[in-house]
Amino acid sequence: MDELPEFGRSIIDSMRQPLEEHRVQIAKAGGNLTYPADFMLVCAMNPCPCGFYPDRNRCKCTETQINRYKGKVSGPIMDRIDLWVELQSVKLSGLQSESPVEGTSEIRKRVEQARIMQENRFQGSKYRFNADIEAGDLEKYCPLGKKEKKLMEKLYHSLQLSARAYHRIVKVARTIADLEGAEAIGEEHLLEAAGYRPGEAPLHSL
Repeated sequence: MDELPEFGRSIIDSMRQPLEEHRVQIAKAGGNLTYPADFMLVCAMNPCPCGFYPDRNRCKCTETQINRYKGKVSGPIMDRIDLWVELQSVKLSGLQSESPVEGTSEIRKRVEQARIMQENRFQGSKYRFNADIEAGDLEKYCPLGKKEKKLMEKLYHSLQLSARAYHRIVKVARTIADLEGAEAIGEEHLLEAAGYRPGEAPLHSL
């Protein structure tokens, strides 16, 4: 969904059930219909209606307009999206840089290896991916050490996480660890996962 806040708020909020339960229910006069809806949601949005905020030399939006624009994406929807990435303007030095970057073939190998790890992890269960893990099975498939539990306690309070956001950070951290080929979830994996939550995570204060 490109330009996510341009959709009506009722339309955006209607995705809450499909994102959580992977099904769509439609109530009609003749009864209720249920359809499978196992999908991946990818969205994009600007920081304001004109797209230039916080550059006040170019952004002419009022604070009211900016708040109304962002307010179309509710907290419950934000809680159900695992990864939020804010893109910054690319500087000229970045365009001209010749620094080596990881190629797509290398990334693909890591992804394929992570998929094998998850296939082995969930063999004989109802799950396919880390994202599928229900709250009751989180400790079984995503166990945390003492240091990692202490870190999550700090994150829970400092970021004022909901229970859903807490669980999603742990599951994303499990995937990050899989991509590194790590057997256990480490503090660095949890911190990276927390950095993908909406807003600026005050990780420097932890």
